[in-house]
Parts: sequence; structure tokens; C-alpha cells
Amino acid sequence: MATKIEITQIPDPTLEFGGVGEFMDPKEGLKQGGPFDLRFGTARKSVIHVGFIGDEVMIEKAMNWLSCTQQPIESKMANIFQYPNFLGFKETFRADITFNERWNYVIDKSSLDQILSQRKETEVFKNTLALYSNGLNHISKIDTVKPDVIFCCLSNEVIDRCWSVTNEKVKIEDRKKAKALSNQLPLFADFEKEPIEEQEEDILNRDFRRALKATAMRFGIPIQIGTDNLFLDSLKNQDTAIRAWNSSIALYYKAGGIPWRLRKEGVETCYVGISFHHLYTTHDKHLVRSCIAQAFSSDGEGFAIRGVNVPWTAEQGRNVHLTEEQAQFLGERILNEYRYRTGSTPLRIVLHKTTTFDDAERQGLYSALNNVPIVELINLAPTEFRLVRFGDYPPRRGMLCTVNDDASYLFTTGFMKELNTYPGPHIPAPVKIQSDRKLDIVKTASDVIALSRMNWNTASTTGGHPVTLLFSRRVGGIMAEFGDEEPPSSFRFYL
Repeated sequence: MATKIEITQIPDPTLEFGGVGEFMDPKEGLKQGGPFDLRFGTARKSVIHVGFIGDEVMIEKAMNWLSCTQQPIESKMANIFQYPNFLGFKETFRADITFNERWNYVIDKSSLDQILSQRKETEVFKNTLALYSNGLNHISKIDTVKPDVIFCCLSNEVIDRCWSVTNEKVKIEDRKKAKALSNQLPLFADFEKEPIEEQEEDILNRDFRRALKATAMRFGIPIQIGTDNLFLDSLKNQDTAIRAWNSSIALYYKAGGIPWRLRKEGVETCYVGISFHHLYTTHDKHLVRSCIAQAFSSDGEGFAIRGVNVPWTAEQGRNVHLTEEQAQFLGERILNEYRYRTGSTPLRIVLHKTTTFDDAERQGLYSALNNVPIVELINLAPTEFRLVRFGDYPPRRGMLCTVNDDASYLFTTGFMKELNTYPGPHIPAPVKIQSDRKLDIVKTASDVIALSRMNWNTASTTGGHPVTLLFSRRVGGIMAEFGDEEPPSSFRFYL
């Protein structure tokens, strides 16, 4: 019997900005139309207040960098279409950035050096984190206007001693569970710089960036971590204009802005990614798998919530599932948080997961969401399927390959016609799209491609992860550092 292969090209998504016109490239849209929230008029922030924490030298570098981004920055890259000039923050976002010494907390250099000279790495980690925590506490108690975002400035010395240290909570039996993660194929492992799923080192080690973001949550002000890789021009750093684009978009979003959104097509939709991450419970220091949901509205409103904790054994590896009751509880939490943030109930909910939904999870979620007209449970699975084209380049990004009207494979990265190149190091690997119910497969694939453009942490158009799953590892790591208390849900704290 002959194999039937059908190829459909999913177009790049259309994005909406502040002015008239629709664009596919965020940079072009911001240049011509400004950020989407210009449509909110006086309800948007036209001035962004920025504070700084770090030693005196690092704070000066950070302030110089932000001052630099107020002016146009010429791109030095050969491909000017992919890497255009940066117009300057105000010109791009129609907003000003302001500093004030009242929003700064200078860490005493001698005290920092004394901590960094300690021999035990876990003590260095803990005590350095405490210095930044003191600064966050100090700034958060300002009675007058507080900063919208705080730059936490990390010197090379802090990075060398604190970036990643051994997690002392890990017991011998927990190491077996961590090892089980490394023996299974993570999603998008072939071509992305960083896996989106939890890795062995996430359990064995503590990450200073995640610990610092978790600490900042307790004080209610989003932070942006800055190092010499951002602040300084050097051969090992990205082009200045690229750094300005990426950091400015992240800063604008964390300060409460909305850079862009997907063009609305169809009914109001809530997109959700479900993942699992390790957590040590406060009571008995037991290692469990914590269920996490990252959700986004059609307008781009993002939030992350924790579901329930699941007992974890080494045999499970990544194949962790919820009971029907647990899945129902998670579905109800997602729906309630969505209503709280948007004031409405979505007419469609799409849930993404990198492992299959089992019968209990399907029953629980369908029960919780029974008042939502359209509910889709989508498994985006890693696969060894590959497709070869004639010519020099691999399949195009957005190519949907359906085999025998049954199996559907979507290339979320690949050759990009608008760039006239494939911006990846390896042969692109598609994801297999599966569901327990019949899908409009073209609509489902279009959603995945569109959601890959909703990363407000970068201006790049080459990412392959849908935002529902993109930050799973990072969000899980921050929640693990936060502990088993209820963490803030706003996605601005997690970028």
C-alpha cells in the first residue's frame, strides 16, 4: 500500500500593534505602529521607572546601557533585514525611561567581596542572594513612587561563584529520579539552545537567576537581570542593536506594557501549557512533581499557576500524570484565574502538553471545563520523523506534513523565506500533533506557529517553541525556589 503524504504550508502569524497596519515581524511592527497598548490611551504607562541593585560599578554600567538605548543604535550585522537598526527606546515604544537615586540600592563592595571569598559555594550563594534580597526589601518599602522594574546587576565575580551551585537538599534516592530525566528525549532537543523541559541539573543544582527572581516575587516588583554580556560591547557579546531590541522589549513588558498581540481570529481563546517540575515540600523536605500551567489569553495576558503535587518515583521519568480529581482541580484553577484577569469566560480552551493526556486527565479536564464550548487537548510530542527537500535548505518553518490522513508533523523551525536562510545549526525536527478528538489540524498547527511569536523576551522571529511551553523549565525552576507557598501568577515575574 502506497504511503499518502500531504504537505500544507502554515503562514506566519499576523501581529497587531498600536497603529494602523498588521505585521509579521515584531521589530517592523514596533517601528511603524508602536506597541499595542498605545490603543489604551491614558491607561498605558508613558514613563517607566527603573531601579538598580548592585555594586557601584555595575549600577553605573547598567545606567550607561539604558542611556545608550535611548538613542538610535546602528546594526553592524550583515543581514540588516533580520537584524535592523534600533531606533531608540522612546521612538520604538513611545515611552520614556527614568532613573532616580531613591530607587537604587548600592551593595557595599567590601561586604560582597568578603562573601565571595568564602570557601563553601552554597554559603556564597545564600549570602549573596541575601544582599540582593535586602536591596529588594529596601526599595519595596519606599512610600512614594516605586520603580516599575528593578535591574539586578551581577558582576562577573558574582556569576563565577553563584551562577549554579549544588543543591544540598538532594538526597541519594532523589539523584536516581534526576537521572531518569536525562535518559529520555526532551521536546525540541535537536535544535534549540536550551531544552524546555526539566533537566537533571535542575534538581541537582540551584540556579542563582531563578532564586533571585523567586526572591523578587515576595516584594512585588519584576526584575531584569543584567550582566556585562548585556551592558558592554565586546566581540563575545551580541551586536549592540540586537541586545537593545531584546532587552528593551523585555523591560517594556515587565513594566506593564503590551508590545504586540496576535490578530484576533475566531472566538476568544485561552491557550494553556501543562508541565511538571520538581519541588521540595516545606513540611517533610520530600521531592515531588509539581504540576504547572502557563496560560495566555487571545490578548496576550499571561499567567502561571501551580496545580497539585504528585508523588514521584524514578520509574516515572517524564511520564507523570494527574488523577481525575487533580486534573479537574487544575482545570478549575485555570478557568477561575482567566476570569479574574480578563473578566470573561473563554469560548475555547486549548491545552498543550509534551506527554500524552491519559484517560483520568482527560476526564478531569473535560469535567472542569464543561461550560466552555470548545476544549482541545493537544499533545506536542518529540519525534524521529524527518523530511528532506531538494535543494540546499531543509523544510520551511510552518510546513505541516500529514501521513496517511492520520499522523501530522509540524516543523516549528526550518527555512524562513523572509530571511532567505535557515537560522539553525541542525536538521529541523518536527513535533507530532496528537489529540483524543478530531481536530482541525490546520487550525491547530496555525495556533502553534502563532504562539511562537508571543515571546515578549526577544525581538527574534526564529524561535520554535509555542509560548505555552517555551518557559516551562524556567517557570518551574522559579516556582521550585519559591517553595510550596502560592506564588504570584503574573507572567511578568517569570521572564
